Amino acid sequence: MYYTKVNQDNCIACGLCQIISPALFDYTSEGIAFSIMDSNTGKAPIPTEHFDAFLDAYRKCPTGAILRSESPFPPVEQ
Repeated sequence: MYYTKVNQDNCIACGLCQIISPALFDYTSEGIAFSIMDSNTGKAPIPTEHFDAFLDAYRKCPTGAILRSESPFPPVEQ
């Protein structure tokens, strides 16, 4: 089981992740990518049926902004 979120500081709004995996990624009004499943918190597992598209987007992200983990991501301190 894998989890994902986008490091929005590294996102350059190129559009690849949303084109490759529209079920998992979308963009803010500023054009920065985020994970749809859990509002970019990295707490929801990637559904099996979307994993291949996720992996393709993850590998093709030009800045490495798409993150993956085998466990949920820790909460971000505000």
